[in-house]
Amino acid sequence: MMSALRSLALSLGIALTAISTTTMMAAAQSPGAVLEPALPARQEVLTIVARSASAEVARLKDIEANPSPTPVRGRWPVNTNWISATFFVGAMKLVDVQPVPEILDFSLRTARRFNYAHQGDGAPVHLINADDQAIGDLYQAIYLRTGSPGTLLPLKQRLDYTLPYLTFTPQPERLVWWWCDSLFMAPPVLARMSAITGDPKYLYAMDVQWWRTYEKLYDREQHLYARDARFIDRRSANGKKIFWARGEGWVLAGLSRVLEVMPADFPTRPRYVALFQEMAARVASLQQDDGLWRASLLDTQAFPEPETSGTAFFTYALAFGINHGLLDRSAYLPTVLKGWAGLNRYLLPSGILGQVQSAGDQPVPTKLETTALYASGGFILAGLEVAELGKPVTRLPITLPAPPALDYHASDMADIPVPPDATPDVRRELTRRAAERQAVQDLAFDPMVHDPDYRSPVAMKWVGGKPAPLVPPTEAERVPRATVRFAPDRFDDILWENDRVAHRLYGPALQKVEPPSGSGIDAWAKRVRWPFMDRQLKTGAYHNDQGEGLDYYNVKGTRGVGGLGIWAEDKLWVSRNWASHRILKNGPDIASFQVDYAPWPVGTGRKVWETRTFTLPLGTNFTRLQSLIHSDQPDDLIVAIGLGKGTTAPGAASLLADKDKGLIALWEPTDPAHGAMGTVVRVDPAMVVDIGADGENHLIRIRVKPGKPFVYYIGSTWDRGLDFNSRTAWEAYVSGEKLDFTVQ
Repeated sequence: MMSALRSLALSLGIALTAISTTTMMAAAQSPGAVLEPALPARQEVLTIVARSASAEVARLKDIEANPSPTPVRGRWPVNTNWISATFFVGAMKLVDVQPVPEILDFSLRTARRFNYAHQGDGAPVHLINADDQAIGDLYQAIYLRTGSPGTLLPLKQRLDYTLPYLTFTPQPERLVWWWCDSLFMAPPVLARMSAITGDPKYLYAMDVQWWRTYEKLYDREQHLYARDARFIDRRSANGKKIFWARGEGWVLAGLSRVLEVMPADFPTRPRYVALFQEMAARVASLQQDDGLWRASLLDTQAFPEPETSGTAFFTYALAFGINHGLLDRSAYLPTVLKGWAGLNRYLLPSGILGQVQSAGDQPVPTKLETTALYASGGFILAGLEVAELGKPVTRLPITLPAPPALDYHASDMADIPVPPDATPDVRRELTRRAAERQAVQDLAFDPMVHDPDYRSPVAMKWVGGKPAPLVPPTEAERVPRATVRFAPDRFDDILWENDRVAHRLYGPALQKVEPPSGSGIDAWAKRVRWPFMDRQLKTGAYHNDQGEGLDYYNVKGTRGVGGLGIWAEDKLWVSRNWASHRILKNGPDIASFQVDYAPWPVGTGRKVWETRTFTLPLGTNFTRLQSLIHSDQPDDLIVAIGLGKGTTAPGAASLLADKDKGLIALWEPTDPAHGAMGTVVRVDPAMVVDIGADGENHLIRIRVKPGKPFVYYIGSTWDRGLDFNSRTAWEAYVSGEKLDFTVQ
């Protein structure tokens, strides 16, 4: 048994001392069991990566202490670009598990030196550049250690500026993340920003752009990413597709870092997991016998020498997948251990990883003496995951530590004790300085102390008062259901929703407390299949996205989504809020209710009143409305049904108007925080008079006889929901649905 273990360990380049006694005993006590490859000792691995990181820090300090009058390749000082940022990703994870004071101190000093800022040169194209946002990981790590919001404010500003462009609608031809490396640089920072602030807008914007990049660059046959659009059709001299090892490493490692913090119930998380597993299987199949990967994954003859930066990221991601239950341990452990052993063979005498491909965008030859900070960062990440292989699986997501209470002094002047041998002049100056420092404490307005409504500038901005947390649904509640509720606790709202949409109608109580509340119809943004409106209302902050959806559609004085009025004297005449209601059916397959509207004036000398029935079944974005309008005069009525203008974000919505189909549909401008909504009204085409607008609404006008009921449909969607994520998809759906306008 010992001989077999020794041979296996030597074949993997792992010292026998790294084989645990527990592993050997378990194997001896289980005759016939498949022997798992021996694991390197945890502390030994941590020592290796700490030595490598410390060597990089010493090298960087030497460059700073002995600057070259002219640039020298390989002696670049630390900065805030992606190269340095990748090193700090690994370094800050390392200091969380292994005390290495010089690495922590250097990381903190670097962040302070650059004032927690970013590269970008001020040009907008640079401000949204993923490479320049990667350093945000360092600032986030420091915030979690210190609780100081100032460490995150520049990052928040940069990300907030970027969000609208990640979700730009309609989708432009050009991508913000147009190269595959970007998927390591920005997405994990955005995902962790949501986890830190509690604001899901960063994660949802990331999600939109991630899948846009996927559609553009992912090769569904090879299960690998083109580095960018130039490489989709490019071939090597040997006729092979060009898939760059480090480029794939960036993506697979980026997936790992996103999945680390992405909520378990995030709607598209299963897609990320499936993509991770698909890429992992393909990457593992391309590992070479020495445990490393080649720069051009499909054409090993083009660049036959090993490449360690891609290998480091692959080893990290595959080990991460094992440790967190994403990958089958027995299938992937040999690959990870071969990769780790192979990397260790290319450690230079300093402890820094060699045989690294230099910075670039495609496969090139590598040399043993070439090193890079990004490769060292990848090596640290790989080692940290390899060190955990002996532990039980840790399920994702990982809960981030709560930042500590901020320990600070109001003055930015450091406290300098008076030394015992100080001269009288020095004592006087230090005494004066201490008094000045104390004056700041005594006289300055401190938001954390003197603002009774203080909230952290990097926390989620809540609309309204301090919210209660959204109570998660029970297992019994996590099922699709059509439901309607009269909500006297919310000023007589009527709430109805199914597995796809959620709407609200305002009642008489709200009319008293929020005049001039009206009869426009509200739409809520929804991303879950089960009912959520009641629980969202109970938070006291239902205008905030807490993971399941929110109400950010602003009806104001408009018709909202399909409210109606009477068109007369070149004006729209509308009712007040509903006056009485009846719940007809509260699920589970259909939600239905009826409301009455008290008489309201139309022009001079005429009144109308209405009874309207709302019906919403499961599986559709359309609510069916059957209206019966009475009048004190027998003449035909021109009923105008509207979609409100300017109900979400500034700017003009995209309008689809089709008189022949009896359809008007809007795709709202993208709100940077919350995304875009689509709305629709469809009527019986035979009743259409025309399509037009007033100052607040797009209107479709139909001819109606008083006392004769008619049917129309309203609907909505949200691009961060589960069904329609683009204007094109929404318009195809609303135009193609077959609707029944028969009166029932």
